[in-house]
Amino acid sequence: MRGAEFAELMAFMAIAEERSFRGAARRLGMSPSALSHSMRSLEQRLGARLLHRTTRSVAPTEAGQALLERLGPPIAEVGDAVRDVGAFQQQPRGLLRINMPRTAAQLTVMPRLTAFRAAYPDIRLDLVIDDSITDVIAKGFDLGIRSGAIVQQDMIAVPLTADLRMAVVAAPSYFAERQLPRTPADLSGHDCLTYRWYESGALHPWRFDGPDGPLDVIVDSVMTANDTNLLLDGALQGCGVALLLESLVQEHIAAGALQRVLADWCKPISGFHLYYPSRRHMPAAMRAFIDWMRFPSQFIAHS
Repeated sequence: MRGAEFAELMAFMAIAEERSFRGAARRLGMSPSALSHSMRSLEQRLGARLLHRTTRSVAPTEAGQALLERLGPPIAEVGDAVRDVGAFQQQPRGLLRINMPRTAAQLTVMPRLTAFRAAYPDIRLDLVIDDSITDVIAKGFDLGIRSGAIVQQDMIAVPLTADLRMAVVAAPSYFAERQLPRTPADLSGHDCLTYRWYESGALHPWRFDGPDGPLDVIVDSVMTANDTNLLLDGALQGCGVALLLESLVQEHIAAGALQRVLADWCKPISGFHLYYPSRRHMPAAMRAFIDWMRFPSQFIAHS
């Protein structure tokens, strides 16, 4: 059905319900003459008279009453659907799909999850752990969380953490039988545990910052994985050297389960950012989650 045909049917319903061209015109924001023209067009297209018209009253014909009764339920459903969409814009409820690396979930979302759920019980969260660089919009997600260094420039990005640092670590038992690397070049000959992106198959570069600027090192990878927790487990078991986020390994370093090397060569990188494509027509649930992640202390203090 074309838009003009739908508009004619809506005009007919308004006239039949108001029993007046003038009243229907006010309701629809049209002039009486435009409304009369619309009705003539509808009746001509259907080949049936839908309204009895006199100088004092308007009433549906038998054909018009039958059409009115058939149109009522589906038009009411359309109205309900439109109101439901408006409710999603006004009331924080519904499903939010969020894509993020495991470490980002552990650092930013999970510590705030219980309080968020208590404040917004009508919002359902679908948290997808994905350590690869994913086009979250193309994959149907509402929001993503990534290091600000890899968020696309056309996205709106909200910082969630301070800058991050990488750490080169291995178990003391591993280093007990090998010489400690003093420079990134000394990683040559070491057994390295490296992250591999699943979709592209590319290895995560071992990137350092030295006196002469950025430096990429090609390492001998004895194990690759697309999950940072597997790399961490491998390092803890003494399988080799891993390059992981400092926040993921710092408690193991403090406990003596891991030994850190090349700390001076690992400079800060941009912290985790929440990102999304546009502020226009944002659902209330999405706005609530963004505000909660940006200012968690304010919301928790008033919850």
